[in-house]
Amino acid sequence: MSDKFSLIDFFQKYPTEEDAAKFFENLRWKNGVVCPYCGSIHVSKCGKPMPYRCKKCRKHFSVRVGTMLEDSKLPLQKWLLAIYILVNSKKGVSSIQLAEYLNCTQKTAWFLAHRIRESWLQYTDKLSGTVEVDETYIGGSEKNKHSDKKLRSGRGAVGKAPVVGLKERDGAVKAFAVENTNSRILTATIRANVKIGANVYTDQFGGYKGLKEFNHQKVNHGVGEYVREKVYTNGIESFWAILKRGYYGIYHKWSEKHLQRYVNEFASRHNMRTLSPLERVRSAVTGGYNKHLSYKELTHGKTGKTY
Repeated sequence: MSDKFSLIDFFQKYPTEEDAAKFFENLRWKNGVVCPYCGSIHVSKCGKPMPYRCKKCRKHFSVRVGTMLEDSKLPLQKWLLAIYILVNSKKGVSSIQLAEYLNCTQKTAWFLAHRIRESWLQYTDKLSGTVEVDETYIGGSEKNKHSDKKLRSGRGAVGKAPVVGLKERDGAVKAFAVENTNSRILTATIRANVKIGANVYTDQFGGYKGLKEFNHQKVNHGVGEYVREKVYTNGIESFWAILKRGYYGIYHKWSEKHLQRYVNEFASRHNMRTLSPLERVRSAVTGGYNKHLSYKELTHGKTGKTY
C-alpha cells in the first residue's frame, strides 16, 4: 500500500457504515470474533445494534464494547473519519472544525476528540543514547490578559502551566505537564524516563542538578551558546515549536485539567511520524482497547496532569 492516503482515498475505501464496521472488526478480531466479556470464541450473529451474542456468557455485544467507542451513538464511519483527521493533522484540529467535518455538535466533537487522545498509545520505553531535555510554559501572556485576570506576580512564566519534554536524538518524545519546574520534579522525571548512563543534554536552568548517573552536559543560552559540538537541545525545542503553533493557531486555549491529553496528542503524533496515514489510524484504534473515557470522568474527573 502506498504511504499516501488522502481523504478521497478514505471515502473510496470506507464509503458506508458497514465498511467502517468491518475495519474496526478486522483490526480487533483478526482470527475471528471474541467475546469482550468472557473471552469465548463461541459467538453467534444476531441483529443490530448488538450484532453478536456470546453462547457462553449469553451477553450481546458489538465491536464498540471495551473500546473508546463504547456507549457512543455516533456512527462508526464518523468515528473513523475523526480518528483519521486528528492523527494526521500535524498541528491538531479544533472541536469546532471537527464538528463541521462530522456534522455534529461542538460538544460531541470535543468529547470525541478527548476520547481519541486518551486512546493513543504512549511511548513507554525508557529513552536511551542521547536525550535532550527542556521545559516550556503553556498559557497566555500576562500583558494580554484582562485586568481582572492578571496575577500581577511578575512576567515570563507567571500564570502559565509548566511542561517538561524529553526527546531521544532522532527518536521518540515524552512530555509531561508538571506541577512546577523545581529540581525534585525535573530530576525525578528524567530518572523515570531515561536509561542510566545516557547522554542528557539540557540548558543551564537550575532545576537540572544532581544527575550524576547520566552523562549530563549543558549549553549556556545566556551567553549565546546553542550548539557545542554534539551538545544542543534544538530537537526538543523544535517539538515545542510545533506544539505551540498548534496551541496558538488551532486551539487558542488549553485547560490545565486537560493539558496532559493535549501534550500526549502532540507527542504521540510525533512518535507516529514515520507511519503511513492509515497505520496511524490503526495505532490509535488499537491503543483504545480497554480505554473508555466517560463524559463524567472527562468533565468531573481528576486533572490530566502527570507529575
